[in-house]
Amino acid sequence: MFENLTDKLQRAFKNLRGQGKLTEEHLDMALAQIREAMLEGDVAVSVADELLANIRAKALGQEVLLQLSPDQQIVKIVRDELLNLLGKHAKPLFSSRPPSVWMIVGLQGSGKTTTTGKLGKWLGANGHRPIATSTDVYRPAAREQLAQVAKAVGVSLWPGPNTDKPLEIVRGAIREAKLSASDVILVDTAGRLHIDDTLMDELSQLKKELQPSEILFVADAMIGQDAVRSAGEFHRRLGLTGVILTKLDGDARGGAALSIGKVTGAPVKFIGTGEKYDALEAFYPDRIVSRVLGMGDVLSLIERVEQAVDHKQAAEMERKMRRSEFSLGDFRDQLRQIKKMGPLESVLGMLPKIGPLANIPKDTQLDEGRLRRIEAIINSMTNAERDDHDLLDGRRRKRIAAGSGTTVQDVNQVLKQYLQMRKMVKQYGAMASAGRLKGLAGKFKGGPGGPQ
Repeated sequence: MFENLTDKLQRAFKNLRGQGKLTEEHLDMALAQIREAMLEGDVAVSVADELLANIRAKALGQEVLLQLSPDQQIVKIVRDELLNLLGKHAKPLFSSRPPSVWMIVGLQGSGKTTTTGKLGKWLGANGHRPIATSTDVYRPAAREQLAQVAKAVGVSLWPGPNTDKPLEIVRGAIREAKLSASDVILVDTAGRLHIDDTLMDELSQLKKELQPSEILFVADAMIGQDAVRSAGEFHRRLGLTGVILTKLDGDARGGAALSIGKVTGAPVKFIGTGEKYDALEAFYPDRIVSRVLGMGDVLSLIERVEQAVDHKQAAEMERKMRRSEFSLGDFRDQLRQIKKMGPLESVLGMLPKIGPLANIPKDTQLDEGRLRRIEAIINSMTNAERDDHDLLDGRRRKRIAAGSGTTVQDVNQVLKQYLQMRKMVKQYGAMASAGRLKGLAGKFKGGPGGPQ
């Protein structure tokens, strides 16, 4: 989501490398490039200018560390200022006496209904019992759409039967929540193509009736600063408690995520990172800043791995690694675990853009298709062939290619990749047996030997 912004910032930092010290001339050049990167990344002009002024003041003041090179100095200052810009992690708000009410607001077409479903799934995964309802009585089939979304994510629904009055619908939802012991009510409100008094009056009435813990504005990140301006107007008239940025997995330039909190005064609390209902993440400013600066987001990647990985399979894989056992079936299972983690583009975006990871291809569609082909090829093998790759002679490879809709060359390529992976697993198995992998995860999550 921040690809263009990250690339341009990396070029600005690169131009400072090799300089003996940070001079005002070097700083002017770097700031000009950073400003260009920010504006092209769709950061609000006022936010970009304020950010650059703060960077200049710190770079020319007493903040500069003598032990750092010029590019490291600027990276550190930019990181600190971006963190100041985004603020601290804003936790979701809940009422001291359940049920809590979360109003989901925004313009028509911003993805409120889908986001309501994602919030329901997120709440359920975090120990809550949500119930959803829709007060959009104007858009054809809007309430039916929420019913389908709620069913897909396994969230209870209050359909608001026999009434088209928003206030009566939410009163019924409160009664149902208390009867069903639901602790969060998600209210998917009506939207418009533009902000008008009729919409705001209705939302104000709902706010007065519900006394919500959260009023969350759903902003489509694809429309950039238009989303920021809309959020600002909603905040002025309703008093938002937070923003949810959707479609950050698409071609969004990322600037809205950096400037919407500063412009509106309402913090970003969640980001949508894909079309699936589990593609919703809490917004952590420090992790976003790391991504913007090309440092990756290892913590989010680890969390995604933990959610996707089958722990029994992981334990079995560890046992096989120690014994240097790794079959084609295991190879397929590992690919399936990778697919569970979401789109490859999203996963790759969490890796640091340094060293050998700096030149990972940006177009991952080919890689997604390759994963599917590999799985199809391995599925076309017999159990005996998956357990013993030495059985795969020319005749069997032709049969597998025909059965998987691929070519013999594709089958040969899969076997080559498998053998490379098998060799690596054998090396890791030797390291594990020698105890050299102990505590590796702790280095990333603050365990023994890692950063606290």
